[in-house]
Amino acid sequence: MALSPGMRLGHYDVTALLGEGGMVQVWQDTDTQLGHQVALKILPDAVADDPDRLALFSSV
Repeated sequence: MALSPGMRLGHYDVTALLGEGGMVQVWQDTDTQLGHQVALKILPDAVADDPDRLALFSSV
């Protein structure tokens, strides 16, 4: 799932991409239920759609 600022993911309002590494993107979000800032790690589409890379992530 591709995210962008302004989107809503469940009860999280997506604010900004903080960074990305080998297998995840880290997004700054606002938890609308608790009213504070959180960081969510999200699998980019390239990982989520590749069974071999997904298996590596799942085994950690």
